Amino acid sequence: MTQYSTVPVPPMSIHFDQAAATLSPEGPTLTRRMSDLEGLFRDADAWAAAVADGDPIVYSVVSSLVPEVDRELPQSITTIQPGTTAEEFWMTKGHQHPNHQGEIYLGLAGTGGLLMFDGTESQWVDMIPGTIGYIPPGWAHRSVNIGDEPYSFLAVYPGGAGHDYGWVLEHGLGRRILAGESGVRFVGYSER
Repeated sequence: MTQYSTVPVPPMSIHFDQAAATLSPEGPTLTRRMSDLEGLFRDADAWAAAVADGDPIVYSVVSSLVPEVDRELPQSITTIQPGTTAEEFWMTKGHQHPNHQGEIYLGLAGTGGLLMFDGTESQWVDMIPGTIGYIPPGWAHRSVNIGDEPYSFLAVYPGGAGHDYGWVLEHGLGRRILAGESGVRFVGYSER
């Protein structure tokens, strides 16, 4: 029999309600407000004004009971609210996996995108319900709501991959996603 350093969770079923964007049984829920996204928006004054004006919830993450440990495959559903801050669409903090491993996202509701950056090259994947976005090992990534309704997606990832949010603060993601007259506009990360 295989020996594990951490005992795996037992076999289970997880109910996935796509319409409600929920998992049951439900694990921990993480809520990120605008104040949690310091240093991520290109216009720091607009970010500070949004924090002062009620500090809105930007996104939430509902996890399953599968733990984030080696050999497990946790799942979570992230819902990003619609909105912009100085034309920049609302987004997740973004992260890189310190233990470089792949990940998949499945679009559930709304319209969004997956911005990925390997330190040199930036890639964008449009996400709508039914789209599977693949994140290769070594690519930092963030999700962006580019629509006018909540954007939700299911994530499945290796439990031991980890989440390095500081990497994105230090290196950025190559591009920014802004609202333009004809929809989405991409600009360089350092453009103002």
